[in-house]
Amino acid sequence: MSLSATFRLVVLLGLLTALFLAVGYYFAGTAGMTMALGAALFMNALAYWFSDSFVLRMYGAKKMDAKSKEYKELNPILERLAKKAGIPKPPVYLVRTDVPNAFATGRSQQHAAVAVTKGLLETLSNKEIEGVLAHELSHVKHRDTLVATMAATLAGALTWIGYSFFFGNDENRSIFSYMLLFILAPLAATLIQLSITRSREYLADRGGAQIANPLDLASALEKISASVKAAPAQGNAAGAHLFIVNPFSASALSSLFSTHPPVEQRVQRLREMAKHSKAVEKKDAQ
Repeated sequence: MSLSATFRLVVLLGLLTALFLAVGYYFAGTAGMTMALGAALFMNALAYWFSDSFVLRMYGAKKMDAKSKEYKELNPILERLAKKAGIPKPPVYLVRTDVPNAFATGRSQQHAAVAVTKGLLETLSNKEIEGVLAHELSHVKHRDTLVATMAATLAGALTWIGYSFFFGNDENRSIFSYMLLFILAPLAATLIQLSITRSREYLADRGGAQIANPLDLASALEKISASVKAAPAQGNAAGAHLFIVNPFSASALSSLFSTHPPVEQRVQRLREMAKHSKAVEKKDAQ
């Protein structure tokens, strides 16, 4: 990860935490800020240790045996890509849904998992699957899933603590207090969280393009996006930010409130990467 990307991430997470503490201080002074800090630490500890198992259970993911004859080409592809990425091969899980998609989860390279759907394996070519797996391994390498989960946890906890202060205090409140509790603070937290998740998707695309063909990943993104538009997934959308493409939304939401960058922009960037790579190869060959 570049220094600028790391700095941006630290700033955004810092802003999210500061907003969380500021709400506590505004409504209950130092005691409220201490309560907010304790809540943030507790919820992030839960996210750190249990988010991977929770997400896998939420989507009914089942671990795929490396010796299984079903989709037997998947584990060798993942093992080869993990070696190129310089990380341990994570276990791979299967989600039995016809919607093509994939996600990674886990707190570190040693405690990670990659999940793919039945629809992805049956819709995409092996090269496109390779591009998707490369993207997910980039998430694992840079601990993106941990960062995204903690950001989502803080954003959600801010709403919870706002309700706690509201119902736990009978003092008369101004209209600004209502706006801060139920509109402004949660909205700001959500925007910061979404900014974090969108930036990590761009970085994962770039990282995936370094260990697989960027054109294959671009093609996979187009196919997955088209499938989501035709038939969005049904179910719990709490983990939508983890998927390579949001599987629960087919509407053209404003990029400001989207968990992912527009697929068209991601595809364009990947194609530009491929052109640049070819230009460099041509120049080196001369």
